[in-house]
Amino acid sequence: MRWRSFVALGDSFTEGMDDRYEDGRGYRGWADLVAGQLALREKDFRYANLAIRGRLFPRVVEEQVPAALAMEPDLITFAAGGNDALRRGFQPEVLIENFDNTVRDLRAGGADVVLFRWADVTDRLPGGRIVGPRVEMMNRAVSATGERHGAYVVDLWGDDAFRNTRLWSTDRLHLSAAGHRRVAAHVLEALGVTAEPSWLAAVPPPEKLSWTRARAADARWATQHLAPWIKRRLTGRSSGDLVQPKRPALEPVT
Repeated sequence: MRWRSFVALGDSFTEGMDDRYEDGRGYRGWADLVAGQLALREKDFRYANLAIRGRLFPRVVEEQVPAALAMEPDLITFAAGGNDALRRGFQPEVLIENFDNTVRDLRAGGADVVLFRWADVTDRLPGGRIVGPRVEMMNRAVSATGERHGAYVVDLWGDDAFRNTRLWSTDRLHLSAAGHRRVAAHVLEALGVTAEPSWLAAVPPPEKLSWTRARAADARWATQHLAPWIKRRLTGRSSGDLVQPKRPALEPVT
């Protein structure tokens, strides 16, 4: 199968946080890497990325899905719901039903669709005993929806390499550059496309910290990342309130 157009939908995971371009012009991420590889195989390939950090599932569906369908792409990646699972008022039954309906609509437009079973982040974040079961429930729903509607499913949950903290950013929630490369390789593998071998190469384990250094690292993380996140929740704000899609239209990949 050769795809000539690709639209990526979702939140910070798909926008590319925290994999910055070397020239500082924004985030790269796995979707840009996938687009670059697909563009090597199709002369007139075009790519759009509508994902915005912090987006909850309803806004992804409301804002991004109609825009993607209007572009009539050959390939769509859809990853949403992770931010919802971190909220106190999370309603899994509602999200799962809406997720299935959305994938049905995306497939009805004629595009191939790629879905994701989330990697496990509960070891590094507070509230893991609450968030963990939610992620497992969503992953089961992703598998069922993928089978029901004939979508590709990328299983990050089943890849133990994501337990290595070097695949994650200092905020413990977003992927590092190495993490994004690994996700890109999994997506390309699911599509039957050869990825750069280095993207799946083993990453050295993190430095083992003493108890004192580990607690100091936890304190820095709480100050720099957890506290701002809590403040945004309390004030009803999102990290993506002033952010626009980085590739709002289908354009050639240079």
